[in-house]
Amino acid sequence: MESAASRLETVRSNIARACKPARRSPGDVTLIAVSKTHGAEAIRPLIDAGQRVFGENRVQEAQAKWPALREAHPDIALHLIGQLQSNKAEEAVALFDCIHGLDRPSLLTALARAMDKAGRLVPCFVQVNIGDEPQKGGCPIAGLPDFLAQVRATPIPLAGLMCIPPADTEAAPFFQFLAKLAADNGLSGGVAGLSMGMSGDYETAVMLGATHVRVGTALFGERGAAQG
Repeated sequence: MESAASRLETVRSNIARACKPARRSPGDVTLIAVSKTHGAEAIRPLIDAGQRVFGENRVQEAQAKWPALREAHPDIALHLIGQLQSNKAEEAVALFDCIHGLDRPSLLTALARAMDKAGRLVPCFVQVNIGDEPQKGGCPIAGLPDFLAQVRATPIPLAGLMCIPPADTEAAPFFQFLAKLAADNGLSGGVAGLSMGMSGDYETAVMLGATHVRVGTALFGERGAAQG
């Protein structure tokens, strides 16, 4: 079996290679190791290999395993990459350093209130329902300009746009579309980021402008039904 260090090196090398044709620096791409469903025993080898940014899907799962890990490694950044319920906003603000699933006014209100109460501003990506899929979270494409205006009216730092393309389809057109939406809404040119790309398509995402890639399986190895 490959070691965590060798898997991490492979992913980092792939990111660097994907940056070349796009004339980008690998340092401009944040690798988020998606540790959902994995326990501390699987996470520690990646930490030991130098990985410092991790992603979780659920607040409760993150609360169970990350406080102890972060006490030992206070330089770790933790990103919430799954859908967030409004009633979990306070817990999310307390635990995470970045939130990728801001997608509706009710959640915006809850997060703004939670951040004000905590005295802590957590950057948020606005998730776009890029494939117009009813079963997925994300702001509808048509409603994006209005929702971005609502976000900008709060103190919440707008990190950029995030998407999850439809499964079993070519991801590149959706990544290109997200980059266009960012540019059309004043979120390009270093102003904000693009959170897009997972284990099966992160190299394509990097070539098309991703600043944050969310990689699970390629770093942790194969697992059950959950995908990353």
